Amino acid sequence: MGAKMHKPTRTAASFLIILGMAVAAPTAYPGNPKVPPTPAEIKDIKAYCLDFNWGARRRFARPGSWRDADPAKHVAWYKAMGVNVIQTFCVSSNGYAWYKNGFVPEQPGLKHDFLPEMVRLGHKEGMLVMGYFCIGANTKWGTDHPALSYGTPSTYHIPYTDEYLKYLSASITDAVSKTGIDGFMIDWLWQPRRRSTRGKWLECEKKLYKQLMGEEFPGEDKLSKKEELAYSRKAIDRCWKTIRKAAKDASPKCIVWLTSNHMNHPHVVNSDMYKEADWLMNESGDMKRIHAVKAMIGKHTRLITCLARWNRRDATKVVPEALKAGVGLYGFTKPTKMSGLVPLEGILARPIRELKGDERNIAVLARAYHGASINAVRNSNGHFVEPEESKKHGKD
Repeated sequence: MGAKMHKPTRTAASFLIILGMAVAAPTAYPGNPKVPPTPAEIKDIKAYCLDFNWGARRRFARPGSWRDADPAKHVAWYKAMGVNVIQTFCVSSNGYAWYKNGFVPEQPGLKHDFLPEMVRLGHKEGMLVMGYFCIGANTKWGTDHPALSYGTPSTYHIPYTDEYLKYLSASITDAVSKTGIDGFMIDWLWQPRRRSTRGKWLECEKKLYKQLMGEEFPGEDKLSKKEELAYSRKAIDRCWKTIRKAAKDASPKCIVWLTSNHMNHPHVVNSDMYKEADWLMNESGDMKRIHAVKAMIGKHTRLITCLARWNRRDATKVVPEALKAGVGLYGFTKPTKMSGLVPLEGILARPIRELKGDERNIAVLARAYHGASINAVRNSNGHFVEPEESKKHGKD
């Protein structure tokens, strides 16, 4: 990090031993010698995301929100957090991209070629840089294709038709090929909620049902739970295989990171998706669900847990439990500034007991990522210091 390291307490030292601070030496990047090398596989996943998905009142962000976001300042923010994995965006839930001249139109007014610059600068710091796709919701897709979407609500609204999967595949291929990302997170890989039609199925999805099930759609009132489950699993599996193929065809080393807010849902348990995912995250944040899926995943699959305000987990309990179990850590929060950032100064300099919500999660994760104890605070020089050191040397 370039800063002077302070001798950790026994608690902090144990965090260092459990968490592991080292990133493997960079590997050579084939092709363009001007492109920074891609970091080799990291030992422990220490990830965070400044979330560009959400706007006000639980609705997706308007196109062009945070359009002036500066990649250099964002990478510096993640460096201050101590992450070795940045999760940012290929395409956010409003349906616009975070890089220029791509298959998907960029966020209106996008100042920087954000994602490729994040990759370039993140790789210089030895970080992996991951993108993001919201699979079950995309406002622009729904607006542009009203016959293929259950409106444009800020929830799951897209059936996985041939047309949508073609679009999704092209979007993934383009982002992986052009931006240099190490992989991407996929979110909301669920069936549509059909709220705009009050539960009635669109004609396009009735057609998809016949295509996957080999028989006509029986009608909403006659569809059995068994039939609905079988169809849903087939639709999700087909979508998953489209995603994975697009990613691996574009780059065999591309990490496909699946996040789930309902890991034990019958639509996804014991699926090929769980076996084939490179990284699998429990967005609900509890370790119980993590342990429950261990028998369902591939030998290569890495497990991650999540801290965010919505899941209301106690970070001071989740973090040590995850570290002990060898489970990766991740958190996310909505930016509080138009720059797309959340100021860290007033968070990391305060004791954790004074914080709540995402500020508390940020504070606990940053300490773990830096190998500091839960009681440490960051001083004006940007160093985490333990209480006895703070008293000995003053606030600095």
